Amino acid sequence: MSEKIVQLNEEVIKGQLKELVRGSVEATLNELLEQEAEKLTQAARYERNEARQGYRSGHYDRNLTTTSGDVTLHVPRLKGVSFETAIIERYRRRESSVEEALIEMYLAGVSVRRVEDITEALWGSKVSPATISELNKKAYVHIEDWRNRPLQGGKYPYVYVDGIYLRRNLGGEYENVAILVAIAVNEDGYREVLGAAEGMKEDKASWVNFFQWRKGRGLDGVKLIVGDKCLGMLEAVGEVFPDAKY
Repeated sequence: MSEKIVQLNEEVIKGQLKELVRGSVEATLNELLEQEAEKLTQAARYERNEARQGYRSGHYDRNLTTTSGDVTLHVPRLKGVSFETAIIERYRRRESSVEEALIEMYLAGVSVRRVEDITEALWGSKVSPATISELNKKAYVHIEDWRNRPLQGGKYPYVYVDGIYLRRNLGGEYENVAILVAIAVNEDGYREVLGAAEGMKEDKASWVNFFQWRKGRGLDGVKLIVGDKCLGMLEAVGEVFPDAKY
């Protein structure tokens, strides 16, 4: 008579344990929310007493991503008292840090697929390509707002400029692109990054466009421009800032 062989499916067991932990985290967080609501209203659900400070008005659901996976919080609605839960605030800060990490990974050149794998390893769930795309849109809005901001530091007598070459992936092909950068010191002695822009190459046309762009945003009072001996830059300085020394 043959003996029965017990086979264990490791992936199934891991999945069940993961769901057990996720469910436990979800239940614990919801219980903490109920306790916070009771403390604020000074009464349990359906309890009537003279010390009661507010009333229940149902719940609303909120999804959160935790290290154990996605959980659904049943947040109490209260009348007569403001409900600012420490749990929501804690995860709001965490969500912000997660967003920053995703943006930094993408801008550092990490592939979308790799970002998905990293988020699953760190936080228990994958971030979809659509989410990464939306976060990058937010980042680009802030970047463009900063690049096109008006310069409000007064006059900038000393300006340092340079072209930094970086490799960019465009349509699956890598190419070297010049990033034109300007840093200045104003009359009060404070240093400020004036801006950065893609120049494709360090020719005269690129530098002229860059200088005029910054000049249109408030770059004024330039007396000295410091940089390398790039011919395109030298010609652009003479055209846009004829009174400045180089």
